[in-house]
Amino acid sequence: MPKHIMVTGAAGFIGNALTLRLIGRGDTVVGVDSLNDYYPVALKQARLARIPAGPGFRFEHRDIADRASMAALFAKEHFDVVVNLAAQAGVRYSLVNPHAYVDSNIVGFVNLLEGCRHTGVGHLVFASSSSVYGLNETQPFSEHDNVDHPISLYAASKKANELMAHSYAHLFRVPCTGLRFFTVYGPWGRPDMALFLFTEGILSGQPIKVFNNGHMVRDFTYVDDIVEGVVRVIDRPPAGNPEWSGACPDPATSPGPYRVFNIGNNRAVALMHYIKVLEDCLGKKAIIDFLPMQDGDVPSTRADVSELAAATGFCPATTVEEGVSRFVKWYLEYKAVGHGGT
Repeated sequence: MPKHIMVTGAAGFIGNALTLRLIGRGDTVVGVDSLNDYYPVALKQARLARIPAGPGFRFEHRDIADRASMAALFAKEHFDVVVNLAAQAGVRYSLVNPHAYVDSNIVGFVNLLEGCRHTGVGHLVFASSSSVYGLNETQPFSEHDNVDHPISLYAASKKANELMAHSYAHLFRVPCTGLRFFTVYGPWGRPDMALFLFTEGILSGQPIKVFNNGHMVRDFTYVDDIVEGVVRVIDRPPAGNPEWSGACPDPATSPGPYRVFNIGNNRAVALMHYIKVLEDCLGKKAIIDFLPMQDGDVPSTRADVSELAAATGFCPATTVEEGVSRFVKWYLEYKAVGHGGT
């Protein structure tokens, strides 16, 4: 049956792609976004312009951190599902503007939890992050691992979201699923992320910054695979784990309706290979400025996605060769139609 769904961050990279997918399958979507200027609003507006006009979508220019505004929207709409993709993103920016993360990722998230609680929302799906694994060294990362040692405020805010959601699932039986995204990339991506920055640098002949002297490994995950995972999870609200035990607590599940999944490509790629693929797609070599590791960053991320596959039947599989090629095609077309600035 079609669902009535709120997607927060609907003008963002993943939120926009998800909105298009949900409308395409017959759901009605209310897209919420504050359109803040963390990166140029023109890109967010261009994403919104991709969504066809019609009864399947309505945009609400709201900030999830505004308690009264969000309470009014929940009371008016009575959503079946809420997907929270609105957040202050970026590990490095959290080192210089921590309050932005508290406002959006903590205050905003509790406003969503309260809305779900008081209006009987059937499922809250929310974006967490691979950043929560922090100082963990055992890889691939499993949802059953302890994640008590984040190394940035961004990561800590995502861990806090998981804890907050668990408490609402336990106390108020709000079904909640957290999704730990691993390095998402693809067309219409964020201009503060590596692929966008590398592409701009290579094409302009400017050096690109490569941290940890290039010794980085990432589970790069194509945006369409992320969206497929989110859609499958939306349709499968958790019911609780009857075998959960407080004597040996499993961080990924709960007696209440709560679950956490990784969504990663399950085939980690060396950063220098990623850059080589991009060079091949652009037909131009990068000038590389090798730098030390940045605070808040980690040298490697690898996702164990066996739980996602078992629960939904889906395992991300887009190669970086496919995904980077699609990004470059989009980027060149986007610039060619007059989007000079990012």
